Amino acid sequence: MPNKPDKATAIGINHVALEVSDIDEALAFYCEILTFKLRGRKEKMAFIDLGDQFLNLSEGRSQSPDTKRHFGLVVDDREIMRQKVKQLDCKILPSPSETGLDFLDPWGNHIQVVEYASIQFSKTQEVLRGMGLEGLNKNRQALEELKSKGMSPVSG
Repeated sequence: MPNKPDKATAIGINHVALEVSDIDEALAFYCEILTFKLRGRKEKMAFIDLGDQFLNLSEGRSQSPDTKRHFGLVVDDREIMRQKVKQLDCKILPSPSETGLDFLDPWGNHIQVVEYASIQFSKTQEVLRGMGLEGLNKNRQALEELKSKGMSPVSG
């Protein structure tokens, strides 16, 4: 029997919780910039489905806007997202990459948008199919990153 490790192994992120001032306003905003399914809703919370993960919107913003602290949101098309956040007059922040997209939502949450094709993050074929994204592919660099870690790509 193999030795049991003395600490847990990080596998992924189940969800990210964002504080907003009003759930209805937050759902309206996120509905303007993203196509999503609502996983669930409570009086002061809403849950946006991200396949096998979710985004938790929680009413009650208790901090000032974030500039460094952020989360990376993976999308199928970053340029469409860029157009939407510009149309909604979101504050665009400097991005670490030339083609990157960093912005503040109306409640000051810093969101860094990355495109699925260009990062090593991947979903199983079953999850992609369930999201209606069966044809989503990785670019060569992302495939190489996955390959170098011994991870089989879901598409390519």
